[in-house]
Amino acid sequence: MAETRNEALAAWLERHGMSARELADAVNDAVRDLTGRVGTTSERTVFRWLSGENQWPQERQRRALETVTGLAVRVLGFVPRGKTKTSLPPAALPEDPDVIRRRFCGAATGTAVAVAFPHIASPNSRPQRVGTSDVIRLRDSVETLVQLDAERGGRTALERTALAGADEALGLQHRTVTQRVRQRLYAVASDFVSTAAWSMIDAGYLDTAGKHLDRALTLAGMSQDPDMTMQVWNLRAMLARQRRDFGEAVAAAEAAQATTIARRSPLHASLAHARAAISRAHAGDRRAALHSLGRAEDALDRADASAPRPSWIAFYGPAELHSLTAIVQDLVGDPAQAEAASYRALGALPDTYRRNRAHTTARLALAQLHQGDVEQACATSADVFEIMAGDPLPGRMRQLLGDFHRDLITLAPPRVAHEWTDRYRTEWSIA
Repeated sequence: MAETRNEALAAWLERHGMSARELADAVNDAVRDLTGRVGTTSERTVFRWLSGENQWPQERQRRALETVTGLAVRVLGFVPRGKTKTSLPPAALPEDPDVIRRRFCGAATGTAVAVAFPHIASPNSRPQRVGTSDVIRLRDSVETLVQLDAERGGRTALERTALAGADEALGLQHRTVTQRVRQRLYAVASDFVSTAAWSMIDAGYLDTAGKHLDRALTLAGMSQDPDMTMQVWNLRAMLARQRRDFGEAVAAAEAAQATTIARRSPLHASLAHARAAISRAHAGDRRAALHSLGRAEDALDRADASAPRPSWIAFYGPAELHSLTAIVQDLVGDPAQAEAASYRALGALPDTYRRNRAHTTARLALAQLHQGDVEQACATSADVFEIMAGDPLPGRMRQLLGDFHRDLITLAPPRVAHEWTDRYRTEWSIA
């Protein structure tokens, strides 16, 4: 049988930024934990797995791989001898994000950390040597928080859990670590703190978010990870815009553009240009805003949509760019184009991005209102409350609905504005 490259394992390695040597080391560590003796997996062994030359590792290696990655070996692309991939039973799917959300949301404040980071509960049970598998477990916890944020938006409970994750990553620095693992732990800590900062931006606690971003930038610098640095500058631009400091927002977006990752990755460059477009539109520079928007579109066209990406930028793609385009077009005075872009965004948004769908729907209502279609705008704004039913609106969304309310008072008959206020006062104003 011809050898077939193991694309699933290759994608997992790329997604986690791991080399073949690092995976071999992590597997050997896991074998030691399982058997009491360090494994003998070599870099060459991993290359054989990737090439398809070895499609079914030894049992102890299979168990170690599952320990390191948290995935079944069949999900990682391995095939038992005498079998084909098409003859295998379907692999177990990852846990439903809604199940994770309910479990997290139902946890009391004191147990939320244990829910998201079960490995933190018994630190003395962990071996003193820290390796790549520890980094992977922490990264998986970041991804869980990103899923929760996409569902519910910014919350102080999510912030506390993210900060606990950062403390865990930094605490591991006191054990035996290689320089490479140390830098990765700093990168994960920066990711956790940035997640906490974003949660506070979305919740409307801007001073707290600013302090978190100061810390996240320091950690990103210590990690020497340009991806984490770009994440911080992206959030800096968003924070400055929420503070209505549009000059700083433009400067932060330009700093994001100047990062190594933005120069290398069209996806990152596109987000940086889109962030600059919004900042310049808020600053009243129509020409520069549309120019930046065009550059964002061109860069996204060059990006490989199938390539693995870090969890923090997983939200960004055609749907998000349409949503950001709607904001820019409305700000520069073209609400019809903004409405069209909002519809394109809603058509492309995955169902799991519940908070983003509600936010884009609110932007759609604003675009309709700015065209004088008051009745339709009020009906569209009602959908925001339906989408977020069961959860309080994040502070950033309440602020956007406040913008809608102020414009409604200005552009609509008083009766309509009063009716909207009376109908949605409780949902809109609750903190």
